[in-house]
Amino acid sequence: MTGMIRWILGTGIAAFVTFFLFIAMMLLIKGKFELQEKPEKLSFEVNAKIEDPKVTRKDVKVSKVRRVETPPPPPMIERQQAAQPTVAIASLEGAIPDFTTPRLDRQNFKIAVSDRDAQPLVRIPPISPPRFLAGDRSGHCFVRFDVSVEGQPYNVDTTFCTMSILKRATIRSVQKWKYNPKIVDGRAVSRKGVESKIIYRLMDERGNLLPE
Repeated sequence: MTGMIRWILGTGIAAFVTFFLFIAMMLLIKGKFELQEKPEKLSFEVNAKIEDPKVTRKDVKVSKVRRVETPPPPPMIERQQAAQPTVAIASLEGAIPDFTTPRLDRQNFKIAVSDRDAQPLVRIPPISPPRFLAGDRSGHCFVRFDVSVEGQPYNVDTTFCTMSILKRATIRSVQKWKYNPKIVDGRAVSRKGVESKIIYRLMDERGNLLPE
């Protein structure tokens, strides 16, 4: 009896579920079916050919070519200047008498000047040669010359140089010096055999004096 009741209840429930599913399927099918539009056909080309751009050539005609002369190079100027010597560069032979105030001769109204040796007024420092500046040691030169009555050195020559490249610079420097001429009996006379020593100094990167 109990089994019969369970079968009836199970059959009823199954029939209800089946009916519900049937109704749901009908509702889904009842909707309007619309066809979707087909997408446009897409196409592309691999390694497409590109046309070469057109190049317009413009011909330029030169009527006349003017020749330009190359200017000469600028003159070389010596820019390097030697340092001022720290010691006296003039060494005169014999004692130099002290200069005294001129005394007035009241009878003849003449001014008498006491005798004196030639005295340096202007000393132009030498210009060191580039080869010497590129070296690694200092140097010096002994020079001998005469002084004219105008106080101008002449017959300038070196008697000894630690480097031969310093000889020309030494002579050119002394030739530009200026002296007070030698006075004898109140008259200017030439002075023979004046000797001087010119020292060329080089410094290292730390400012230390390089030996000769």
